[in-house]
Amino acid sequence: MTPETGYFLDKARKLLGEAEGMFAMKYYDAAGRAAYLAGFHAAQALISERTGRAVKTHRGVNSELHRLTKDDPRLDFELRAFLGRTYNLKAIADYETGPGSEVSPVLAADAIADGKQFVAKIVELIGIF
Repeated sequence: MTPETGYFLDKARKLLGEAEGMFAMKYYDAAGRAAYLAGFHAAQALISERTGRAVKTHRGVNSELHRLTKDDPRLDFELRAFLGRTYNLKAIADYETGPGSEVSPVLAADAIADGKQFVAKIVELIGIF
C-alpha cells in the first residue's frame, strides 16, 4: 500500500468517527456530510492504489470508482451507488434552505451504516486486512 492510499484511508476512518459523533449530538446534517466524505476518501484510496493518481472532484472520483469496479462482483450495486446517494445529503447540508433542507436522523443513520460497509469493502478491494 502506498503512503497516499494510507492517508486517504486514515481520513476515511476519521470521518466515520466524526459522523458517529455528530449523530450522537443530533447534528444530522454534519453526520450525513461526514459519512459521504468518509466514502469519498475511501474511494480516493482505491483510485490512488490502483492508478497512482489522485482524483479530487466528486464527479471524477465517482466516475473512476465505477470504471475500476464495474466488473468486480465484490462491490454490489448498493455499495457502488453509495457516493451518489450520500452526495445528496452533503448537498442538502451545504446548499439547501427552507422546508426539507435538513438531513433526517434516519437518512444520517443509514449513511453512517452504509459508509462503514463502503469503507470496509474498499479496504477489502485494496487488499488490506
